[in-house]
Amino acid sequence: MTNPTVADLITRSNRLGADPKNTNYAGGNTSAKGVDVDPVTGEEVELLWVKGSGGDLGTLKESGLATLRLDRMRAMVGTYPGVEREDEMVAAFDYCLHGKGGAAPSIDTAMHGLVDAAHVDHLHPDSGIAIATAADGEELTRTIFGDKVVWVPWRRPGFQLGLDIAEIKEKNPQAIGCILGGHGITAWGDTSEESEQNSLWIIDTAAAYIEKHSRPEPFGPALDGYGALPADQRRAKAAALMPTIRAIASADKPQVGHFSDDDVVLDFLSHAEHPRLAELGTSCPDHFLRTKVKPLVLDLPADAAVDDAKARLLELHEAYRKDYQAYYDRHADADSPAIRGADPAIILIPGVGMFSFGKDKQTARVAGEFYLNAINVMRGAEGLSRYAPIDEREKFRIEYWALEEAKLQRMPKPKPLATRIALVTGAASGIGKAIATRLAAEGAVVAIADLDLEKAQAVAAELGGPDKAIGVAADVSDEAAVQAAVDETLLAFGGLDIVVNNAGLSLSKSLLETTAKDWDLQHNVMAKGSFLVSKTAAKALIDQGLGGDILYISSKNSVFAGPNNIAYSATKADQAHQVRLLAAELGEHQIRVNGINPDGVVQGSGIFSSGWGANRAKTYGIEEKDLGRFYAQRTILKREVLPENVANAAFALVSSDLSHTTGLHVPVDAGVAAAFLR
Repeated sequence: MTNPTVADLITRSNRLGADPKNTNYAGGNTSAKGVDVDPVTGEEVELLWVKGSGGDLGTLKESGLATLRLDRMRAMVGTYPGVEREDEMVAAFDYCLHGKGGAAPSIDTAMHGLVDAAHVDHLHPDSGIAIATAADGEELTRTIFGDKVVWVPWRRPGFQLGLDIAEIKEKNPQAIGCILGGHGITAWGDTSEESEQNSLWIIDTAAAYIEKHSRPEPFGPALDGYGALPADQRRAKAAALMPTIRAIASADKPQVGHFSDDDVVLDFLSHAEHPRLAELGTSCPDHFLRTKVKPLVLDLPADAAVDDAKARLLELHEAYRKDYQAYYDRHADADSPAIRGADPAIILIPGVGMFSFGKDKQTARVAGEFYLNAINVMRGAEGLSRYAPIDEREKFRIEYWALEEAKLQRMPKPKPLATRIALVTGAASGIGKAIATRLAAEGAVVAIADLDLEKAQAVAAELGGPDKAIGVAADVSDEAAVQAAVDETLLAFGGLDIVVNNAGLSLSKSLLETTAKDWDLQHNVMAKGSFLVSKTAAKALIDQGLGGDILYISSKNSVFAGPNNIAYSATKADQAHQVRLLAAELGEHQIRVNGINPDGVVQGSGIFSSGWGANRAKTYGIEEKDLGRFYAQRTILKREVLPENVANAAFALVSSDLSHTTGLHVPVDAGVAAAFLR
């Protein structure tokens, strides 16, 4: 049975974390002190339950709490070696754990355990950080809150900060919390409800004061030509720029991206002070650990030509890398972790929006959300005073903190296709769905492209939703529709690495029964369709400069001659030769082009269920339900080919194991001698 104190803590945490005005994703922590029975002695023991390292308040569960013996944790005060060695105290928390301990204790654990209050909340609200980063934040704190909230000068999170806040609480019995300079807020209460209400009072009081007293234009006057482009124009420009921008963000290692044209971003970039403020960088540790200390900002107006914007972005990237290397060199010492890469995580384009990048889609999306928070913080601070984030040296001490490095090293090993972005056509059923499912399972993010958008979206939802997969409409025979599907993929995930030409249909007719309309339909969908998809995708792949894979799901029929199959088999032969032609042409860009030749994939097939199966069964003189077994018996291995078998081959071809293979056709037909490649 869950301890009632723990149940109240989870409920409070989820409520606070569910509202972005209170804290950002995975930001802040909450705690409660209470008693439970020690199963060893049978006696009551006083415990601290606190959100563990890396958790998120909005989705926090009991398993995400660290559970510590309060007496042992408080005894650490007597052995504390001082601020120069306070990192050692984090390892000592492990010796305070109760039972299995739950989640790993975070660096903020001391703040919660040492403060003499039953319930403590530490949060990162935009309104609170705006006061915390204002040049006269201490004076503003007194003006806004009186003596109910106390100013705490900037100190890096750790044991000493916990001691500082505990002392403030002791010396200011009337106080309900404090503003942590450059960082956020901490509030407390005798009950869970009181702590939550005190937190919300600080957040809402700060927000109301900012709204009432802020200057009309915190970011300065509007810049002529830097206003937001119309929605369709800015998204089209974003898609055109995205491959180049991803190349910039991925110079050191491949990244996944996210695009936002939120009004907050567009407004920020349309005003005169945005270059100065962006250069100052973010302040709250939770912000810049995900956004890097500052973004790369294009210094051209909204209507700048795409080619001019690309050229300027490349120049700015070179300067950004040199600047970041110099930042690292200024502050690194012999014990500092190695530089983690000098590419920007946030790239801002006036009139268009924000491009954010990370190791996966969620990380990229959250980085963008954090920079939105940072803009809100800047607006609040500039509206009342002057934005004054913590200094560069302190940012470096957190970004390259040994404890932060240790956390990164504990992360699970990436899956084989991590950071890779795939577009699979005809992916709402059959082979396409199986391939999309396998690629996603191996770490890729996937655009499920299909003529049936509703089914494509359903498959995307099955694979985990927008941080894992999206559904896009795609009539591959329509050039504009193909461009739209590729653009949607670029905007959703930041780029493109793997393209699978799987969309198709099949008309099983003899030569004399096949009409010109049949022939055109078959070729428009598969021969022309795969050409259009490959051509459109290749433009993005080349601009990225990261290589990539184009995969054709051809067929055993591309080399096997059978009856009543003229339009389908001829089209498959066309696709098979496209593989060879494109492999030869795109190799200089490190783009590999390979094919798979399946045979008779009946189960789950949209093609077979739409009439092709019945026609083939009639041709062979068997019942349609027996078609899979019939195909199996005519093979060397006597095995039925399933969609998953084709998906396995697709994964092998796009994995690093076949990094030096291009122009290959892999048979997945259980052995059809007449289809052996010669």
